[in-house]
Amino acid sequence: MIRKISILLTLAMAIFSCSSPQEEKTTEVNTVQETAEEGPKKLILFYGNSLTAGYGIEAEDAFPGLVQHAVDSLDLDYKVINGGLSGDTSASGLTRLDWFLEEEPAIFALELGANDGLRGITPSETKSNLKAIIQKVRKKFPDTVILLAGMQIPPNMGPEYIKEFQEMYPAIAKEENVHLIPFLLEGVAGNADLNLPDGIHPTEEGHRIVFETVWGHLKDLI
Repeated sequence: MIRKISILLTLAMAIFSCSSPQEEKTTEVNTVQETAEEGPKKLILFYGNSLTAGYGIEAEDAFPGLVQHAVDSLDLDYKVINGGLSGDTSASGLTRLDWFLEEEPAIFALELGANDGLRGITPSETKSNLKAIIQKVRKKFPDTVILLAGMQIPPNMGPEYIKEFQEMYPAIAKEENVHLIPFLLEGVAGNADLNLPDGIHPTEEGHRIVFETVWGHLKDLI
């Protein structure tokens, strides 16, 4: 009798050991299938300079990181890519653009031109570069929604230059038929409490205000 029970236990263990991997494999396949059915998230690409990159603070505290937090909290199917590079001008932005167009962005937010203004580059040249960036994105991905962030520059550049620079962004938005944020740093620029000691780059609190400005336009495009 003991011998028979021993044989039955051995058979039962053998059957269990043979069936378990198959069950695990089936579960794994089901998990992969569920993941595949969800598909990749749509991309929001913020393309700009140190303002986008979050100079002087953690990346997740810069306004693109705050946008990612917002879409996650709302369970929206979007992934934010921060394409900011400190010191970038409209010309260098145009040069490196191809690296960021490997995948189609659902929304392309363009924030460039401030460094052009600080360096005294003629607004006509900046305008040409910004239009070229927009046209390049649109040519490769016609369905991508484009959002242009307007900028302003300090008064020391002279009234004529300042006027031409400020008028550049609305003109581009109209000519290229893209969405416009009139001034990215609205409520932040010139406020020492909201900027780092350099007086140019927002603090974490400053970026929260920038996020509110950006989100006010972006939420209607998602």
